[in-house]
Amino acid sequence: MNPSHEGAVRVPDPAAYATGSHDLPVSSALSAFMGTGWEPSPLPNTGALAVSAWTATRRALLAERFPGERIVIPAGREKIRSNDMPYDFRPHTAYTYLTGDRTPEGVLVMEPDGAATLCLRPRSARDGEAFRDRVHGEFWVGRRPALSEAEQMLRMPVADLRLLPGLLDGPPVPTRVLRGVDAAVDELLPGPRGPRGPRDTELLAALSELRLRKSPWEVDELRTAVDVTVRGFEDVARSLAKAARHPRGERWVEGVFGHRARLEGNGVGYGTIAAAGEHACTLHWTRNDGPVRPGELLLLDAGAETDTLYTADITRTLPISGTFTPLQRDLYELEFAAQDAGIAALRPGARFRDFHLAAMRVIVGGLIDMGIVTTGLDEALDPRDERYRRYTLCASGHMLGMDVHDCAQARAGAYLDATLEAGHVLTVEPGVYFQPDDLTVPRELRGIGIRIEDDLVITPSGAELLSAALPRSPGDVEAWLGGLMDGTTPPIR
Repeated sequence: MNPSHEGAVRVPDPAAYATGSHDLPVSSALSAFMGTGWEPSPLPNTGALAVSAWTATRRALLAERFPGERIVIPAGREKIRSNDMPYDFRPHTAYTYLTGDRTPEGVLVMEPDGAATLCLRPRSARDGEAFRDRVHGEFWVGRRPALSEAEQMLRMPVADLRLLPGLLDGPPVPTRVLRGVDAAVDELLPGPRGPRGPRDTELLAALSELRLRKSPWEVDELRTAVDVTVRGFEDVARSLAKAARHPRGERWVEGVFGHRARLEGNGVGYGTIAAAGEHACTLHWTRNDGPVRPGELLLLDAGAETDTLYTADITRTLPISGTFTPLQRDLYELEFAAQDAGIAALRPGARFRDFHLAAMRVIVGGLIDMGIVTTGLDEALDPRDERYRRYTLCASGHMLGMDVHDCAQARAGAYLDATLEAGHVLTVEPGVYFQPDDLTVPRELRGIGIRIEDDLVITPSGAELLSAALPRSPGDVEAWLGGLMDGTTPPIR
């Protein structure tokens, strides 16, 4: 009898349609055999990580913000790129900032009495997970520390991740959770589904504000990130001629910089912007699939991330042929003068927005001189007008640290509307962008975008340019490029 004639619906067996793992079944004999015959293999170096000297203080400062409350901070989990292939894992910044750990699925639990426990996945069992589990198995993804080793390296109590539900059980206590990072952790704790509630939003802001002032150790990590980034820019300069010969030269530039960042650190801190020609008018151009043509400009915005997850963020706009045309040089001089004005405004006690306003006065003055802005300077800068922003598009800098746009969840009163303090690290990066189809600018300017970006730390008396090793002025840029392109590499003035 044909079931369809009776109105029945045949339910397919999912196993008949889903391949799942392409591995062979594991016999009990193989499992038993895999569990024997292994010599001890402790990690070769389980000394305390350098960051562990700071993490306890960071946790104590956070606990002071929320006395008598439990705080739960997850690392997050690997995210799937396609099917069963994950993206490279990068833990949530707040988690690593407070623990020093960088492994997936970890959860920090800070109790109301100040005690803190880090819950981690233990080392793989050799008779099972180590060779069976493609996501967690040691033979698939590499050795992770045993719990005792993690305690030594992180200098804090570490527990088996499987004990987390028990740690969170018991009499209810006021609890704040970094939600939206690990769905499994969200499910364990009562709270809103979807958007965060006010209590967890306050926690997110506090975690950002805690990172606003960098310790001396953090500044040194950022110096390292900047130094690697400078070497990456030098690599790109040496390879510009090769990039110009490739139909997707922007990808060549991206790859050259990425090689240096990966070789000397964790990789890039954000997607490299290798924007040649009119692509420079797209602020976050990361497609990087265009040519690099002699006679045009290359806007390279790139930063290397250290193994401790601190990133640099530097931009240079380079003449691909090695020298600026007269028009390119005039525009670059305007941009350089604007950045100089912004840097000069940096000092403790200055408002955060002051350096942007200083840079904009210079840029708007130049736009007026070019006849592009047709009002007076003060009228153009009036917040009720600001039509000049058609050619500048965004603010001129941001805080920098473990995130490229660091501390972004801080309250405006603690960041954007606050004053600068010693220990703040930030970028200064005014830009001028003339879109290729903009009829309000002369034809010869259309499709040109110029940005210069540097990283600075506020000191008790002013600001230190961390990226000073990379030339900024047009003459110095040309001399630097010339030396690298012909192999002589003259000293930077």
